[in-house]
Amino acid sequence: MSVENKGLIVKRYTTRDAMGVAAADAVADRMGELLSEKDTINMIFAAAPSQNEFLAHLLRKPIPWERIRAFHMDEYVALPAEAPQGFGNFLKERLFDKAPFQSVHYLNGNADDLAAECDRYAALLAAHAPDIVCLGIGENGHIAFNDPHVADFNDPRLVKVVNLDAACLQQQVNDGCFAVLEAVPRRALTLTIPALMRGKYLYCMVPAASKARAVYNTLHAAIDPLYPSAILRSHANAVLFLDEESSVLLNG
Repeated sequence: MSVENKGLIVKRYTTRDAMGVAAADAVADRMGELLSEKDTINMIFAAAPSQNEFLAHLLRKPIPWERIRAFHMDEYVALPAEAPQGFGNFLKERLFDKAPFQSVHYLNGNADDLAAECDRYAALLAAHAPDIVCLGIGENGHIAFNDPHVADFNDPRLVKVVNLDAACLQQQVNDGCFAVLEAVPRRALTLTIPALMRGKYLYCMVPAASKARAVYNTLHAAIDPLYPSAILRSHANAVLFLDEESSVLLNG
């Protein structure tokens, strides 16, 4: 089922896997369309368990990966370089090492100068404007690591250092990424909301009952930094993919 919500198209599926299939179909089709118009496209990917089905199905598509320039949208600060919870490592294992991308640009959360690292990555994003952004939504409504207390719809920066809020930290345990709350890094690098919204096309994959309240707020709350994901409703080309559990609070 598809419904319109201002600028955001909402698509609901019975299962998490069906959601992943549909999202992969939509993204692959858009990639093909854009690649018919230019030689290379720029894509930003989210790293989270919510993306697993989508990424797995996307890899099965006949995509000319050598024409794709890839970025990711956030990274923990001061996590050991080889930790599997690192978002670059997550995507490397599930996507970046499985396809012959033209280039993959990683955020370095262990940089000696985090401000300089933010500037470096921002310059790359400025030089290679995103064509497609593939993202999720956090339990607290964050997109990337723009939790409500640091979300800024008019942020002048493209990348910044943030402190993670309590709900965001707990989600990392709820998702099974960390065994205990104390192990979750307290800081991260994140693309800002304006950086994500610069994407020409946004595809947002949000399964699971734990996201039901955030999904409801995305569609019905005020477009306010208290509900960061609500900004998706103001984008001209955004699609939200849900499964039965994440859409349980929606009518119809």
